[in-house]
Amino acid sequence: MSGRDRLLLLALTAYVAGGFVLAPVACGLGVGVGLLILRVFRVVSARGAAALLFVFAGCAVRGLVAEQEALARYESARRLASPPAGCVVEGIVVTSPQARADIERFTLEATGGTCRIEARNEGNEASESAVAAGTRIDVRTEVRGLTRGARVHIEGKIAPIYLFENPGLMPAWVRIGRTGTALSGRAESLEVLSTETSIAAFVDRARARVRDRIRATYHPEAESLGRALVLGETDLDQDVNDAFRVTGLSHILAVSGTHLVVTVLALTGALRALLLRWSTLAQRIDTGRLAALASIPIAWLYSDFAGGSGSVVRAAAMLTAILSAQALERRPCSSRSLAAAIGLGVVLDPVVIADVSFTLSTAATAGLLVLSRPLAALFGAREPKEEEAFGLLRRIWNGCVSALAATLGATIACAPMTAILSPALPLAGLFANLVAAPLGEAFALPFAVVHAMLSPIPALEQGAAHAASGALRAVLVVAKLARETGATLTVPPPTAYHLVVVGIGATWMGCARGTSRYTSILAILVALGTVELGVRSASRRNGVLSVTALDVGQGDAILVDLPDGGEMLVDGGGFPGQPLDLGERVIAPVLRARRRDRLDLVVLSHPHPDHYLGLPTTLRRVESVGELWHNGYDTDDTRGRAVREIIEIARSKGAVIRGPDELCDGPRTVGGATIEVLAPCPELDPELSVNDGSVVLKITHGNRSALLLGDAEEELERRLLDSDPSVLDADLMKVGHHGSRTSTTPELLEAVSPSHAVISCGVRNTFGHPHAPTLEKLGAAGVPIARTDVGGAWTWSTDGDGIWVR
Repeated sequence: MSGRDRLLLLALTAYVAGGFVLAPVACGLGVGVGLLILRVFRVVSARGAAALLFVFAGCAVRGLVAEQEALARYESARRLASPPAGCVVEGIVVTSPQARADIERFTLEATGGTCRIEARNEGNEASESAVAAGTRIDVRTEVRGLTRGARVHIEGKIAPIYLFENPGLMPAWVRIGRTGTALSGRAESLEVLSTETSIAAFVDRARARVRDRIRATYHPEAESLGRALVLGETDLDQDVNDAFRVTGLSHILAVSGTHLVVTVLALTGALRALLLRWSTLAQRIDTGRLAALASIPIAWLYSDFAGGSGSVVRAAAMLTAILSAQALERRPCSSRSLAAAIGLGVVLDPVVIADVSFTLSTAATAGLLVLSRPLAALFGAREPKEEEAFGLLRRIWNGCVSALAATLGATIACAPMTAILSPALPLAGLFANLVAAPLGEAFALPFAVVHAMLSPIPALEQGAAHAASGALRAVLVVAKLARETGATLTVPPPTAYHLVVVGIGATWMGCARGTSRYTSILAILVALGTVELGVRSASRRNGVLSVTALDVGQGDAILVDLPDGGEMLVDGGGFPGQPLDLGERVIAPVLRARRRDRLDLVVLSHPHPDHYLGLPTTLRRVESVGELWHNGYDTDDTRGRAVREIIEIARSKGAVIRGPDELCDGPRTVGGATIEVLAPCPELDPELSVNDGSVVLKITHGNRSALLLGDAEEELERRLLDSDPSVLDADLMKVGHHGSRTSTTPELLEAVSPSHAVISCGVRNTFGHPHAPTLEKLGAAGVPIARTDVGGAWTWSTDGDGIWVR
């Protein structure tokens, strides 16, 4: 093995070690088998394998330390500002402000301050805490023109970020570990105390200037696209974002390695040409080497100006290695440059493997380096032999095939990560990229970069804006047309074990020669199929009833795994007045991870936004729905319209719609479990509050049962007790109304007599849920309490006799 390959292998080992904290068994198994393959094929010596193992262990420990630090930081944030606290904080702006609509976001590193949580109800007292120096807060503000290094004074509501800690999804602490930020809020007032004159501040002022000029001169349809391309700001509307995501063309708008390389190398060429005109200097110094050396800081300045995403940092590191080689009159080495980029990423972030931008960029680069030439040769492209000249048609064919091979190579390498992010791999995007990539990178990008420097010359600036806008709008048309074809391959998200199989397979293929490579491909496919069968089997545990309270913040979304392997969903969570769609963010991804494309039963307990807003997207994401149960709410208001929309979507998926008139007839057998609707029976009482109109369910399997109370309050609890208190007896109680003091009366608690209770609530809720009196009553009854705001999603399971929780 050459020295450059050893360097790349070392960097990859350190990179993969970041995955140990995310999936220790799978990651450890993968590294162990990978090292065994390297030894069998004599790629590394015993000493080399030991060195790689040492690097892996050291980097894995860094990841574990990062996890503990992130969890401790989040716990401190909860103690400081949950429920949301009114805070007065002074601190330093430490990240470049990012714009979305009329709001700018930045990270503030506190130097001091206080947060006060007001008393909201009986049993909760007001408290005031000091904000520790070094605490980082993600701040939203309408104030523009902030720069890094500025010292500011803010006042506003601050709270811990939502983690959405759910099974099958990326551990939420990773974001905190990577950014150091566990708090966020909006500054109701912001005062700039001082500013700093620094390179970072200069870059931020330049970004603000370019942002304003893009807004002023670009076509309205292209303005957000231009900011994404030049500044790395993701401010696309949902339809546009979906078009690029579904077709796999998002890389054209992202400030990627290609953009950085094209821009910096163009500047390098221009600088070299300029230096050549300085004849005295050109006679004494190799201007190419000098231009390469001078371009290194330019690469890092541009990466900072473009938003500093993981892909840009990776590209800047690779470009630094290449330019350094040129400056030293060494031949640039792609594998050594990639190793340098990966190594820098690991040094800066022990779990950089979880950085989607960095990982996609690294995978795409590897795919281009390893797969593009073999694929081009497979498709019939070839290099001209000595003294052989290709005709025009042959050159066009070679160019098209090479472009397709490059796209396909990058797509194949990125497929595992793409499958995690989206349920569909873009097939139409392979060909759409042949049109969109030249439009974006050969036309839009140059004009967009030039536009950023032309504000002193309005006529030229407007011309560049028109050209860039036209190219970007053309790219958008291509993306939308490609989306309309529907040419996608639906795939389940890979688990850690799938990724391990792919990694082991890539290692085997890299070491093998001849027919052994075909054997390795067959072995990979068989192993992937075996892992997938295991995942599907584990997600359907026949004979077991499981109730999972998902972490959807302040709201309810409960998944029920039925004994026959079916799936049931009660409510869909939601944040009223916010763009965050919990169906898209939480529920649909969890269903994908569970390999669920059908919901046998969906229940909308009552029409409050924190229970229904996530349902429309969730229903659209599944292939079929068996039944939809609702409480009969049917008035001509916002709630009624929301219920009707959900009913129509469910009906389009084949669902049978049932209301109280059918559901109150008696217990029903669904998926091997007995489900009894206890309220609202025999029909919805219009005199009751919306909360007290909740559908109350008792789900029984064998000798065990779960009682789901929706948002039931005292009046509904009284009616349930008056009707038949014996039917309320259950092992699990989903506490009504998020643990509000208006629910869980002593009489109800005595009738239910649960062995476990779960409260679905969020760290940012302004109601103070769960209230102290409710917690005290549950504690006095000796009932163990699970809270989604503290531990994330929580699962209660039974085989009809035994009970276990996780």
